[in-house]
Amino acid sequence: MTSGLRLFDTLSRRKTPFVPLDPARVRVYVCGPTVYQRIHVGNARPLVVFDVLFRLLRRRYGAERVVYVRNITDVDDKIIDQARKNGEPIEALTERTIRDFRADAEALGCLPPTHEPRATEHIGEMIGLIETLLAKGHAYVAEGHVLFHVPSMPAYGRLSGRDREEQIAGARVEVAPYKKDPADFVLWKPAAADEPGWPSPWGRGRPGWHIECSAMAERYLGPLPFDVHAGGQDLIFPHHENEIAQSCCARDQELMARFWLHNGFVQMAGEKMAKSLGNVVRVAEVLERYPGEAVRLWLLSAHYRQPLDCSEEALTEARDALRRWYRVLADNRIATDDPGTCEGRVEDALCDDLATPAAIAALHGLATRANKAESAGEREEAARALKGEAALLGLLGADPAGWLKHAAPAGTLSEAEVEARLARRREARKARDFATADAIRAELEAAGIVLKDRPDGRTDWERR
Repeated sequence: MTSGLRLFDTLSRRKTPFVPLDPARVRVYVCGPTVYQRIHVGNARPLVVFDVLFRLLRRRYGAERVVYVRNITDVDDKIIDQARKNGEPIEALTERTIRDFRADAEALGCLPPTHEPRATEHIGEMIGLIETLLAKGHAYVAEGHVLFHVPSMPAYGRLSGRDREEQIAGARVEVAPYKKDPADFVLWKPAAADEPGWPSPWGRGRPGWHIECSAMAERYLGPLPFDVHAGGQDLIFPHHENEIAQSCCARDQELMARFWLHNGFVQMAGEKMAKSLGNVVRVAEVLERYPGEAVRLWLLSAHYRQPLDCSEEALTEARDALRRWYRVLADNRIATDDPGTCEGRVEDALCDDLATPAAIAALHGLATRANKAESAGEREEAARALKGEAALLGLLGADPAGWLKHAAPAGTLSEAEVEARLARRREARKARDFATADAIRAELEAAGIVLKDRPDGRTDWERR
C-alpha cells in the first residue's frame, strides 16, 4: 500500500483515517436509482464517484474482500405515477428502466456491484424490521399506516445537523392528521386496489422508501455498523437520516455506518440539476455526442464533494484529454491487454478523500513525460505507467487505435461518413480518377482524418 486512506465523514464532519472493521470483508452500501425514468448526469455522478471508491478498496484490500451493494428501488409513488402516465404496466416500466440504467452504467465504465437487490424482492425483511420497531416503541400504527416516531430517538438529526424546526419543515410534505408528531415518517402505507401491494399485519400495503434501504443493507452487509454508506448530497435529509433512525433503533446501535460519504450536485448554469426543475440532461443524450469514457472523466474532474458544472466546454475538454492520452498509448504501441505499471501516483491522490482532480493531474504529467522523453525506452515506460495508473480511475481500458477512430468530436464526420468517403475514394482509384481520390483525401485530412494506404490496397484511418 502507499499512503493511508482518509475519507470525509458527513456524520463527524471531518476527514478520518479509514480502517475497515474487518479487512477480510469491507462493506459498502450506495443508494441506487428509483427506476421510473432514465438517469441524468446528476444521477450518474454518484455512480462514477463511488465506482472509483469501489476500485480503490479492491486495490487496497483485494477484489474478493470488498462487498459493494447498490440497490434498485422498484416500488415507489413516482413509479406508479409514471406508469399511469405512460399507460403501461408497472413491471414493463421498471424492467425497461432497469435495463436502461445498467446500459448507462456500463457505458460510463462502472463495475457491476457485488449485489444489486431490488426492493420488491425484500418485502419480508422490511416487514420484519417494522415489527421490531413497533415492539421497541419506536413506531406506531395509525389508519393503516405504520410510522416511525421521531421523538423516540433523541439523536435524530445528527447526520444533517438540522434542528427540530428544520426537521419539521423538511417533513411537511408528509404531514397528516394521524401523525403523533409532524416529523414522523412512513414505514408502511396502504395500497389502493390498482397499486402494487403485499399482505402485512397492518393490511395490504407497500413499504415507505426509507425502510427499503435499511432492510437491504442489513440483508447483504450483516450486523451494524458496516463500513461505508454513500449517496448524493440530496439524500442526507430525510432519506439517510431516516435510515439511521430505523436501523439504529431496531438494532440498538449507535451507528449504522462508520463513514457517510455524499457527493455534491451537478449544476446547469449554477443551478442544481433536478427533474423537478426541468433542467436535466440524460446520460443517454450525452452519450450520443461524447464517448462514455469522456463523460466519466468529466464527472471525476472536480472533487466529489464540490459542485460540478455541466457544459459542452467541460465535456469537450475531457474528450480531448482522453484523445491525448490514447495517442500516447497508440504511439508507444501499448496493447489493450497490457495492464501497464503502477507508480502509486493515482492511488496516493485518491487516498486523500478521493481527490480525483489530483489523480487526473498525475495522468496529465505522465502523458507529458512520455511526449518529452528522449529515448524510446523512456517513452514506453511513461506510457505504460499512464495506462496502469489510469486503470484505478476506470480509464484507458479501450483499444487505443479503435478509440481514436471512433471518438469523434461533436460536429465532425462520423465513422459511417468517413467510411462512405473511403468507399468513393476506392472506386475513384480503381477508375484511375486520381483527381477525385486526392480531393477526397484532402477533404478527410481537413476534417482531421489521417489516411494510411496499405500495400494490399486497403486504407487504415484515424483521427488526429
